[in-house]
Amino acid sequence: MLEKFFENAMWKTRLFVLLPVIFGLIGAIILFIVASVDIFEVLVYTVDVYLNGLHPENFHEEIVSKIIGAVDLYLIAVVMLIFAFGIYELFISKIDAADDGKTGNNILAIHSLDQLKDKIAKVIVMVLIVSFFQKVLHTSYDGALQMLYFALSIGILSVGLFFLGKVGKH
Repeated sequence: MLEKFFENAMWKTRLFVLLPVIFGLIGAIILFIVASVDIFEVLVYTVDVYLNGLHPENFHEEIVSKIIGAVDLYLIAVVMLIFAFGIYELFISKIDAADDGKTGNNILAIHSLDQLKDKIAKVIVMVLIVSFFQKVLHTSYDGALQMLYFALSIGILSVGLFFLGKVGKH
């Protein structure tokens, strides 16, 4: 009797996982909104520049940097979504709406903790690459050695992405 009560109570504690699921979804929605507002601000700024015939210095670098920053936020929001969906499916229940047969291959379907970890890791690597690209845009290159470092870093990122694409495809 005591064992059954304890096991039932212990099983129900898994419902605390709903907290990170709910707040993960809220965080993802916030990031999607903030990134979209950032893109909209770039649009307004670009239209203003062209309509008024302005020629600001570093105009292209500035808008590309802001758009890349927004893409970075979108990717982090995707990490939050994958995390929330994965935790929910692992600890609470399978999401029936996602398995209706109409959507085909469901990218958010998670069947194990390792699968969740792999999906999150891949998106985090993409976030880091986008952040790197954003930093590179604001770097000035004064010599051949700095250009060599830049080329090497791009090569290393490319090799890393190649092997990351091979993960899970046995």
